[in-house]
Amino acid sequence: MKEFDAFTRGYIEAALWSSIDENGDNLDNYGIEDLSPEALQSIVSDCEAFQSEMVKHLEKAGNPCQNGVDFWLTRNGHGAGFWDRGYDKEVSDVLTEASKFMGECCLYVDDDGKVHFDCS
Repeated sequence: MKEFDAFTRGYIEAALWSSIDENGDNLDNYGIEDLSPEALQSIVSDCEAFQSEMVKHLEKAGNPCQNGVDFWLTRNGHGAGFWDRGYDKEVSDVLTEASKFMGECCLYVDDDGKVHFDCS
């Protein structure tokens, strides 16, 4: 299995534990290996782009894994994220705005049994 940086691992973990399927069941029983190739490509692309654009601000925020979690939570309006970690206001405001700019994503399990992403 491909290795992911701590930011991307945190993002994936948050995406799975904070998402539910059409029956209301939590997706935390799924893992990285259950993500479709397209979902993984989308995740890696989004995480790389965000980290590249926000590198200076991320360095002033939490650890990389927590930053990945916060990116997922913030972009999807989960009520927690960069803005509530006690970071410098400028840092949290920039990271929050950039996360929201990326648009929301949701996970779903398709007929193939794989977890897919639908991002707006």
